Amino acid sequence: MKYIIVLGDGMADEPLEELGGKTPLEYADTPCMDELSKKSKIGLAATIPEGMKPGSDTANLAVLGYYPKQYYTGRSPLEALSIGVDMEADDIAIRCNIVTVSDDDLPYEEKTIIDHSSSEISTEDAEVLLQAVIKELQNDIFKFFLGTSYRHCTIWKKGSVVELTPPHDILGKVIGEYLPTEPALKEMMKKSYDILNEHPLNVERAKKGLNKANSIWFWGAGTRPALDSFEGKFGLKGAMISAVDLLKGIAVGAGMRNIEVEGADGTLHTNYEGKADAAVKAVTEDGFDFVYIHVEAPDEMGHQGSYERKIQAIQYLDEKVIRRVYDKMKTSGEDFRMLVTPDHPTPICTRTHSMNPVPYMIYDSTKEENHTWNYNEKEAKESGNFLADGYKIMDEFLERK
Repeated sequence: MKYIIVLGDGMADEPLEELGGKTPLEYADTPCMDELSKKSKIGLAATIPEGMKPGSDTANLAVLGYYPKQYYTGRSPLEALSIGVDMEADDIAIRCNIVTVSDDDLPYEEKTIIDHSSSEISTEDAEVLLQAVIKELQNDIFKFFLGTSYRHCTIWKKGSVVELTPPHDILGKVIGEYLPTEPALKEMMKKSYDILNEHPLNVERAKKGLNKANSIWFWGAGTRPALDSFEGKFGLKGAMISAVDLLKGIAVGAGMRNIEVEGADGTLHTNYEGKADAAVKAVTEDGFDFVYIHVEAPDEMGHQGSYERKIQAIQYLDEKVIRRVYDKMKTSGEDFRMLVTPDHPTPICTRTHSMNPVPYMIYDSTKEENHTWNYNEKEAKESGNFLADGYKIMDEFLERK
């Protein structure tokens, strides 16, 4: 038996008036998911444990079968793993976004955060800007490391885990009350605006109608992670396919293989087909038992507050990943189980993550079920299947008691 998870990051949502009281998942044209749901078990899973913040870090750990309260040490340390940062025991890793704040004459504290992704900045542009930051701000205590797109990493030597606000939680708000209380972090963020706002690259970006990537933003601090081996835990040789450093870092920590796919960039126009093909190859040709396909686009569209683009991302996922994987696995003759699920909701109405349970669907090629339901939040709830401990979804998926 081969096992494939298709994870639509932030895909779950709330009903929207603009969609006639439907969610984007419910409204989207998803013929493959509709077809599979009739043959599958659906239900809801609470992936975020009580008392923890809803994030892709805690939620994806849960979907992979790692109890977040036991294994979670912070988001950025997982990302640090993925880019090869060797953390010491007393190091603190901090996510360093390159964000867009308002370009005006107001003091830094009175500026408004416009975009947590700086118009989904390319890694090439981000590297130029991060080098400018490194030249002015890096020292023996704070080291900066290039990640992907707007997502980068700072290591704070002999630092401490401080409370920091994710930028995507405060889009459209004045930043003053959300700045770090740690003076050194706050000062670097303020100085970064002076370094970046009139940088030649940002002047060119503005001319092209792109948001200036004009400030760094620290969040997600944590200590060195320690995950159990995925193969040791579940007896399966596993692989990860994701454009996002967080997921790559989880894979590194769990001893899974990261499979790189050309053109996979975490945006709405990522290489969906390439991810699907790489997943099928992993389990049919390359000796893997388990593969995790992570698609970032629905989450990014949720943060942007665009239900049209979120619907598009869901339809791409259905057509270019789920359909492609399903058809190719059927043709291969391999027995397989496929889990389709979000990690957490990213509702359009709030543009940030929520704690609500997520709809899941488990298909088994060896024992197709017979139902009338479709796969969405409403019908998953009506199914009566509910996993209060969301991290046990892996046991459900692997049929382990």
